Amino acid sequence: MIDITNYDDDNIFAKILRQEIPSRKVFENKYVYAFEDINPQAPIHILIIPKKSFCSFQDFSKKADSKFICEFIKSIDLIAEKLELKEGYRLITNIGKHGGQEVPHFHFHLLSGRPIGKMVST
Repeated sequence: MIDITNYDDDNIFAKILRQEIPSRKVFENKYVYAFEDINPQAPIHILIIPKKSFCSFQDFSKKADSKFICEFIKSIDLIAEKLELKEGYRLITNIGKHGGQEVPHFHFHLLSGRPIGKMVST
């Protein structure tokens, strides 16, 4: 089980941000690093991570200042524009065990390239 209350500097996304692990960059600015998922769940599957240490969305919403939050969210639109996602996309963030979070660094999954389907399988 991952700890989403104490940031782990050795998580895979922290290593990607430090360029210790290679990734296929899609977009980068002062607030965000976005890259292709190595295990894509859709034709387009991008991981969008903040360039600061937040364990989860819950941690991000409590600790990030308003400017960082705003610029992070605006960056998602810039990524969608760059990828020309005219037919739409889905954003997912997982929080904790029940939410299916696997990496203890806040991130969004951006999925597109086909109809994604239901939110939750029955």
